[in-house]
Amino acid sequence: MHKNLISGVSALALVIAGGAAALADDHMNLKGETITVFGPWLGVDKEHIEAVLAPFEEKTGANVEYAGSDSFEQQIVIDSQAGSAPNVAIFPQPGLAADLASKGLLTPLGDETKAWVQENYAAGQSWVDLGTYADASGNPDYFGFFYKVDVKSLVWYSPDNFEDAGYTVPETMEDLLALSEQIVADGGTPWCIGLGSGGATGWPATDWVEDMMLRTQTPDVYDQWVKNEIPFNDPRVINAIEEFGKFALNDEWVDGGSAAVSATDFRDSPKGLFDVPPKCYMHRQASFIPSFFPEGTELGADADFFYFPAYGGLELGSPVLGAGTLFAITNESKGARALIDYLKTTEAHEIWMARAGFLTPHKGVDVSKYANDTLRGQGRILLNATTFRFDGSDLMPGAVGAGSFWTGMVDYAGGKPAKEVADEIQASWDAIK
Repeated sequence: MHKNLISGVSALALVIAGGAAALADDHMNLKGETITVFGPWLGVDKEHIEAVLAPFEEKTGANVEYAGSDSFEQQIVIDSQAGSAPNVAIFPQPGLAADLASKGLLTPLGDETKAWVQENYAAGQSWVDLGTYADASGNPDYFGFFYKVDVKSLVWYSPDNFEDAGYTVPETMEDLLALSEQIVADGGTPWCIGLGSGGATGWPATDWVEDMMLRTQTPDVYDQWVKNEIPFNDPRVINAIEEFGKFALNDEWVDGGSAAVSATDFRDSPKGLFDVPPKCYMHRQASFIPSFFPEGTELGADADFFYFPAYGGLELGSPVLGAGTLFAITNESKGARALIDYLKTTEAHEIWMARAGFLTPHKGVDVSKYANDTLRGQGRILLNATTFRFDGSDLMPGAVGAGSFWTGMVDYAGGKPAKEVADEIQASWDAIK
């Protein structure tokens, strides 16, 4: 039944112009229809998504009711199981969407949307894979349309410090390692690293290991690791942990020495970039870290970033680690289908791009529409990605991804051997099967 609805809505709702899907004003009439949308966005983000949805309401005559909640993950399960789900739900992580799909509580988006994502998103197959889950019969289908992405594969630095020392931005991992050695030879310290985060201490190291998995192994191996189809103590995973150790366990490479890595709060760790003379020259962290830079720091001048590079000799392309939100249909309707189609338009992406806190892999957007140079640069990294993978710890069972993986990386930073750490993490995974 839903396939007929898909084709019917597509015929009514879309025209193909210049390779981009656009709503045809004179063919789509949803006047009088209410489309309910539920997601995690509150405050300013709620204002942003409402601005995105406003043109859709104008074009179609539909009434879109968005509701946000900081208890989204719990409430969407309750509503779906009670038969009172919204038409469209916005999931901050694919794991919960996959769980609902396996219970028959999501509606597949169809082959047309799947093909559109493959064609129009950078690293399109990665986004299809991230939105494909087993249905109630155990068969894979495409359920999740990703919209609004975060990038984690970034290294932050001070352009002035680089210029004063004569350093250039490295283009490969080999270059990055050589630069780190050069900084030490010049009497400096290349890195600031901090794993502290209260009850969540250790998570910054999981990001490092995930990035290293993508830079030493093919994407399918990363996927197998995240699903525990290969064990956590597989030699390839141990190698990725030890790749992180090249940086974190080298006293000469880290501000305060390796002993400071676990003791330093991640929010304080980038501050060494701004000391005079600098306590460090580089800090690997996600796109949100400028929130913890000293007050008055001007991005693009006082601080900037570059892509955390891949090994040039391994030919694994330009993988990007990150996170993102996905739209899924939880209560089928003509309007829900039309809304997903609207999210394919460049307009639906550029409206939020021009505001703040939004990145997109949509290849059709005008990157000049980003609100500032920082977002524009991160957007280009996303568009240049050959592979995108979601934060692996967020996809693992909570007892591992937000438990033994965190604590294990603290133990590793404290000197415990990588294999012993990996053995213990795998044992925790085995215990929940």
